[in-house]
Amino acid sequence: MRKLFLASVMVGVFTAVAAAQVPTSGNVFFGYSYYNTNPSGIDRVSTNGWEASVEGKVLPFIGIVGDFSAYYGSEDFPAVCSGVGLCIPSYSANIAEHNYLFGPRASVSVGKFRPFAEGMIGVAHINANAAGSDNSFASAVGGGIDYRLLRILAWRFEGDYVHAHLFNISENNVRLSTGIVVRF
Repeated sequence: MRKLFLASVMVGVFTAVAAAQVPTSGNVFFGYSYYNTNPSGIDRVSTNGWEASVEGKVLPFIGIVGDFSAYYGSEDFPAVCSGVGLCIPSYSANIAEHNYLFGPRASVSVGKFRPFAEGMIGVAHINANAAGSDNSFASAVGGGIDYRLLRILAWRFEGDYVHAHLFNISENNVRLSTGIVVRF
């Protein structure tokens, strides 16, 4: 009887410790995203796309975020002529950029509002049909606010500064996103 009791207590303790390691709350976000970027170093381009993220809480005010986004647009390149008479005519390149970012997010709930700040690192990938594709280390710093609509639903407004170095050009990009948040 004593062994059965001891085994039951041990199972309960190990179950409690194991459950404490799994995030017990978090959220999933999906929405529209605007991205102002500079892929050629010549002119800034406004692109449109989507952003999705998933957050798992590891402490009451700190979560770990996986953030994925994609943007699509085009950039017009002017004609370029060299001193020896060779000219490259102007052309338009379709651009698709994807960002895969991970990092911590700090947040606090205040009534129906949940402001947050985040810092993330990861990878940026760009594909410009005429120029090829490139990958780069990327980082993002920003924040936003969630407005609770229902117990499990909220609306998010978010802004981030995203830095990448694609096609040997340092990019300082602005990302603005809005969409629905499902909280668990």
